[in-house]
Amino acid sequence: MTIRVLLADDQALLRSAFRVLVDSESDMEVVGEAADGAEAVRLAKEQAPDVVLMDIRMPGTDGLAATRLISADPSLAEVRVVILTTFEVDDYVVQALRAGASGFLGKGSEPEELLNAIRVAAGGEALLSPAATKGLIARFLAQGDDDGRDPARSERLGALTGRERQVLVQVAGGHSNDEIAERLEVSPLTVKTHVNRAMAKLGARDRAQLVVIAYESGLVRPRMD
Repeated sequence: MTIRVLLADDQALLRSAFRVLVDSESDMEVVGEAADGAEAVRLAKEQAPDVVLMDIRMPGTDGLAATRLISADPSLAEVRVVILTTFEVDDYVVQALRAGASGFLGKGSEPEELLNAIRVAAGGEALLSPAATKGLIARFLAQGDDDGRDPARSERLGALTGRERQVLVQVAGGHSNDEIAERLEVSPLTVKTHVNRAMAKLGARDRAQLVVIAYESGLVRPRMD
């Protein structure tokens, strides 16, 4: 299958560079380019891309607002948004994750990192660049409302089985299914089943959303070191 990619960035030169890079891969193609968030949302509806590479700072409708609109649209449930930003960890990025983005990547990343990010997001995995550690994201998630805990999401954890909660903790730690399987001494297929059930019960679009829920519900506490 060919991964369909939508580019959203207000800089035409960057979009051109991304297009050349993406189109050079045999398993992906660029299906559209947007110069602002409103155009990105429109093209997402028209082209049904697998992944949107979204600049977070654009004139008019920015990447954050566009991500919210895409994530809230049931018809775009299969579209994954990867935020591209100059500043790899800031409050806007965390808001984007909360709004439904599958992760983010710095604009200074190597070409192979960008291509891998597209494949990871298209596969439904959480994407966090090496420079953006889970602990740092957790620190931002914890800012704002008292200790960062969301009572509504804490209550929803009650729907999870004990094993699903264990798996969720491991997902929040950034571990892959294979790593979780080894840690919990179960098969990767069993882990995948638990992850999918947790996503369904918690209303999470993908693993990135599970990470956010794990921290906001208080199941996992932020690492401040």
